Amino acid sequence: MDIKKRKPIVAVVGRPNVGKSTLFNALAGEKISIVKDTPGITRDRIYADINWLDYSFTLVDTGGIEPDSNDVILKQMRLQAEIAIETADVILFMVDVKQGLVDSDSKVCDMLRKSHKPVLLVVNKVDDFNKYMTDVYEFYNLGIGDPYPVSSANMLGIGDLLDEVVKHFPEQSGEEIEDDRIKVAVVGKPNVGKSSLINKILGQNRLIVSDIAGTTRDAVDTDVKYNDKEYVFIDTAGVRRKNKIKEDLEHYMIIRTVSAVERADVVVLMIDATNGVTEQDAKIAGIAHDRGKATIIAVNKWDAVEKDDKTIYRFTEEVKKVLSFMPYAEIIFISAMTGQRINKLFEIIDAVNENHNMRVGTGVLNEIMTRAVSMQQPPTDKGKRLKLFYITQTGVKPPTFVIFVNDKELMHFSYVRYIENQIRDTFGFNGTPLKFIIRERKEDE
Repeated sequence: MDIKKRKPIVAVVGRPNVGKSTLFNALAGEKISIVKDTPGITRDRIYADINWLDYSFTLVDTGGIEPDSNDVILKQMRLQAEIAIETADVILFMVDVKQGLVDSDSKVCDMLRKSHKPVLLVVNKVDDFNKYMTDVYEFYNLGIGDPYPVSSANMLGIGDLLDEVVKHFPEQSGEEIEDDRIKVAVVGKPNVGKSSLINKILGQNRLIVSDIAGTTRDAVDTDVKYNDKEYVFIDTAGVRRKNKIKEDLEHYMIIRTVSAVERADVVVLMIDATNGVTEQDAKIAGIAHDRGKATIIAVNKWDAVEKDDKTIYRFTEEVKKVLSFMPYAEIIFISAMTGQRINKLFEIIDAVNENHNMRVGTGVLNEIMTRAVSMQQPPTDKGKRLKLFYITQTGVKPPTFVIFVNDKELMHFSYVRYIENQIRDTFGFNGTPLKFIIRERKEDE
């Protein structure tokens, strides 16, 4: 069985202008994953995937604060801290050596300390260690351990900080590895019907249910048994939160979505049929796509839409247009309220999960590739023609293929897409993205 570890999540919390986004950009590099945009999707700089030594993790920015009055700042910092405490494995609490210790820093620190999560105190803008070290010591007064002096702008002290961050990542527990139930994350905008769907699934008599508090987060994982098969539904709806956070808090929604999608095998993206497909839906879809997850688009509240014989066709076209970067996604029209097509939803979850784990023999792949090349000649550049030597599948979740060629530069995106389409014509792979890695080798190898 392929073991896929969940990436740890590291959240940055801090007042305005302490340099959170400078740290964010410094770690993510200018080729930040949020800007390597999937065609057709724009995204805010909220999260980025970072690699350090042998570790990879997701860095999330818990949101900007409008510096209005001290009162507003403290309220919004508490909100940031809540987001970080709920979703992160490690919290970076950032302060500014030049502004010194501020009252709101101490208050937020109390919240973070009570969370029992690993918190690293990052003192930013230490551009000269000799000059500022005495000012750094002031932050020992916060009582959350050693301060880490850094300069995000000049990339000083970042390596030491990251060495410390990765020490706090949770060990992968054995029990997580053996769990072969399909994990389904239900994601979508606020009020799209995520909780209603999960409640409807749980309300059916064929299901036996137990609630276990999520292993590392407050989101609750729900065990579901449907037609004698077991599933785990990961709930991002936030229905079980004690205090309602403003629903329009997009940062909050995106960070919850990233942490749920990270743990899932299959993502069910719910869209509100009465609102149509929005840019916010595309953002959420982009998170699943970037992470290579099997995806189902469930158009909810379909019972509330006036229909003629072309309604489904028109809506499907609209979904495909707005989410053009994931043409592989399966689309289903449901009603969480009436339970319409929920049994069909489970059939599709099983099918896309199977495709997400599908392996294709090397012999068959090379036959498909040879046939594709003879039907459409590979591109040339300045008289040099691309040659494809060999293709093999190296992994699943998502199915990953390596193609060996004579010159990587000649392997245009469009030709990779062409090869992908040929493989899909034969094997379907509905509902799952495919990943292609292009490697170069000499002709005589």
